[in-house]
Amino acid sequence: MIKKHLLLFKYGGNAMTNQPLKKQVLKNICDLKEKGYQVVIVHGGGPFIQQTLQEVNIASEFIDGQRKTTPEAMEYVEMALKGKVNGSLISIINAMGNKAVGLSGKDGKIVTAKKRLHQQMKNGKIEMIDLGQVGDVDSVDVTLIELLLQNDFIPVITCIASDKNGNDYNINGDLFAGHIAGALSAEQYIILTDVDGLMLDKDNPASIIHELKVAEINQLKEIKCIQGGMIPKMDSCEIALEKGAKLARIINGTIPEQISALFKNQQLGTIITA
Repeated sequence: MIKKHLLLFKYGGNAMTNQPLKKQVLKNICDLKEKGYQVVIVHGGGPFIQQTLQEVNIASEFIDGQRKTTPEAMEYVEMALKGKVNGSLISIINAMGNKAVGLSGKDGKIVTAKKRLHQQMKNGKIEMIDLGQVGDVDSVDVTLIELLLQNDFIPVITCIASDKNGNDYNINGDLFAGHIAGALSAEQYIILTDVDGLMLDKDNPASIIHELKVAEINQLKEIKCIQGGMIPKMDSCEIALEKGAKLARIINGTIPEQISALFKNQQLGTIITA
């Protein structure tokens, strides 16, 4: 089995918009590969999508934090994620002497999407909101990823996929990554974010929760410990563990040394287990 010691990194946020920091993050990830781990990187790129849409004067509408994606916008979303972000990551990794391959969920049918309908409470009733070309993961096929790993490549995958009829969808990067981490039975699913982990009180760094069971997630949502952008991150950890990943972890991607310290037996970030 090639799945031994496979690490899947979900990369995004501010650690991506700062060029010197991006190089440090990727160097630390590549160093782990040189130590014998297999590495897969999954990324989104909200800031780059925003910038691209502004450049072409397409207004962004958000519903409960989710970007509504028109067919016209979808074309530019793909351009931003696959062209700008993915292309840049590949260039940096290759320049470091590794072999990276840029993919989206469409390649090799890694991910088959389905349309996402968003539920919203209005006047005590649940309404289904059409978000346009925003999708969910319907199924995952890791054949191509495993083929690349066997041949010493680093797959770098962005969160776009097509449905069975060939319609393209933009999928939340965290949820997309969680599904792939689970399908690959990753040894660790590591989310690089802008904070040190999950805090009991988001304004108090000392209140970091170092270890957490999946069963505790709902309770933490109820007390608003998990809110905003942390919700899809925790949901993705739950998906990853449910589908076969061994362990999920949230660490601070803006401190690249945390990546190289992952296996140095120190308390790092928030660990989530089944």
